[in-house]
Amino acid sequence: MSAPVYTTSNGAPVSEPYAAQRAGINGPLLLQDFHHIDLLAHFDRERIPERVVHAKGAGAHGYFEVTHDLSDITSQSLLRSVGKKVRATVRFSTVGGESGSADTARDPRGFAVKLRTDEGNWDWVFNNTPVFFIRDPAKFPHFIHTQKRHPQSHLKDPDMFWDYLSQNPESIHQIMILFSDRGTPDGYHHMHGYSGHAFKWLKDDGSFVYTQLHLRKDGGFKTLDNATATRRAGEAPEYGIDTLFNDIEASNFPSWTVYVQTMTPEQAEKFRYNVLDLTKVWPHSEFPLRPVGKFVLNENPQNYFAEIEQAAFSPSHLIPYIEPSADPVLQSRLFSYPDTHRHRLGVNYQQLPVNAPINPVNNFQRDGAATFVSQGSRPNYQSSIYPLAYAGRKGTIDATICDTARLARHEAFVGGAWRDLSEITELDFEQPRALWSKVWNDQQREAYVQNVSGHFKGVKSPEVKARQLSVWAAVDQGLSDRIAAAIGHPPVAPLQVKPASEAVKYRANLGFQL
Repeated sequence: MSAPVYTTSNGAPVSEPYAAQRAGINGPLLLQDFHHIDLLAHFDRERIPERVVHAKGAGAHGYFEVTHDLSDITSQSLLRSVGKKVRATVRFSTVGGESGSADTARDPRGFAVKLRTDEGNWDWVFNNTPVFFIRDPAKFPHFIHTQKRHPQSHLKDPDMFWDYLSQNPESIHQIMILFSDRGTPDGYHHMHGYSGHAFKWLKDDGSFVYTQLHLRKDGGFKTLDNATATRRAGEAPEYGIDTLFNDIEASNFPSWTVYVQTMTPEQAEKFRYNVLDLTKVWPHSEFPLRPVGKFVLNENPQNYFAEIEQAAFSPSHLIPYIEPSADPVLQSRLFSYPDTHRHRLGVNYQQLPVNAPINPVNNFQRDGAATFVSQGSRPNYQSSIYPLAYAGRKGTIDATICDTARLARHEAFVGGAWRDLSEITELDFEQPRALWSKVWNDQQREAYVQNVSGHFKGVKSPEVKARQLSVWAAVDQGLSDRIAAAIGHPPVAPLQVKPASEAVKYRANLGFQL
């Protein structure tokens, strides 16, 4: 088989790739040398904007297979088709670090999956922790800024880090997880994945349940202790990318079992915690895990940039009978993720091969930078001359317009404009307290104290130290005292917060009628 012919970007053959046109021997370069000018100009533009969060990542391809029929809770065709497989792409990532940061840094991990279904792409934009630091969406940019570099020193700054967290104590549940050894997973493919947010799965009769998805690593998750993670950050900073790629190359295909938790709207209104609160978990004893399918990675990308770096995931990429809940952080992400893709990749990011759905796209979007799927000569408006067919799925919000029957079955949030900000109550410390006192053993408790005090001791501000110690004391006085002793600080009394009885209960005004 003959080798491919080397060409310019416009397809003209070139005999010598290293040569450049000059004005005679030893003369200046010629502007007419398109091959050389194009080579340099393209090189100058090879980098696209780095993701603001989740900049460092690894990825692969594989499949999701449905193993259990879920027709009793959803009319989504994929989830009713036992044995059905769909091709998938995953991108794992750290959250706060830059693209050159270490894979073993103490940080949550992104766990984003793109499923290519017959009814469009369904993205699972998950993390490796079941909760997050915030439940008020406007806090997200502030929080991320404190995880980045100080504007003057250009260094990571413990005072910024803990100043924010201590002022926003709803973050304590995630802090408990992050500074346990689960904050340093053993690579990218030995960890669980969680939706965190509640979504809605619908049936064609208009009923729905709230859901949370869990991807549980077959064989269990693995973690690194702090010393090992720190050592590997220096000795093997690409440890996560390396082990994922080489395990797949060796046919040691990582796999996960996918489960769903479900909660009816009636259960949501009786639930002790707000179903829309991203800082809380749903206890498995009340809402057991139900098997859904199997997720397997069995193929490395041929080109990392094209297939992983350009992959664009968004929680707004949904398919019929899967809808977002009113979780305010989720609602904010529905906008923010596609918006960052438009900035990073361009308005036609969905046309890139890794992002394109397998079913044909027919709409009225045209033109823009890098258009290469123009939909032919059909005009870009709702034309009676060249009509499209319109097909909403019964029972979904897109089935029809002014659907009063559906309105009666779903949340009806009625009221005037309301500027919201959550408040801290005793409920915010119950689950972190259970994690500390009931879930962890003595060894895990000691590891947490050592891990968190090692970072916290870098704080210079006495006010920040005392405030964060009061947050830990609200979880457990003994926990706070152990951290205080580790950094040489006197004990601090618990943060005073509102009682659980004053927490805002979830109400959806179900059954509202026009």
